[in-house]
Amino acid sequence: MITRRTGETPGVKDSGSRGDMPRRERTASAKPAPQRRMQITTEARHTMIAEAAYLRAERRGFAPGHETEDWLQAEIEVDALLGSAHDRPAQ
Repeated sequence: MITRRTGETPGVKDSGSRGDMPRRERTASAKPAPQRRMQITTEARHTMIAEAAYLRAERRGFAPGHETEDWLQAEIEVDALLGSAHDRPAQ
């Protein structure tokens, strides 16, 4: 024996169900919002790099002769963190 749900008419789809919605419309609402690149001032970026370079030097025990390397690696880390390796900081 087959039973119907209350209010269901044979051969007629419920217009409120997702089953009759085109696939394009069903997936459109599931897309994540586009990510924005973080914009910071030149001073804030410089401060972040200086702090990262300091932490790198600290991990090395402040052995001299690696200051430039620490700074350049810190720049790479900060730019990657900000997602702006090829963008210029906001002025």
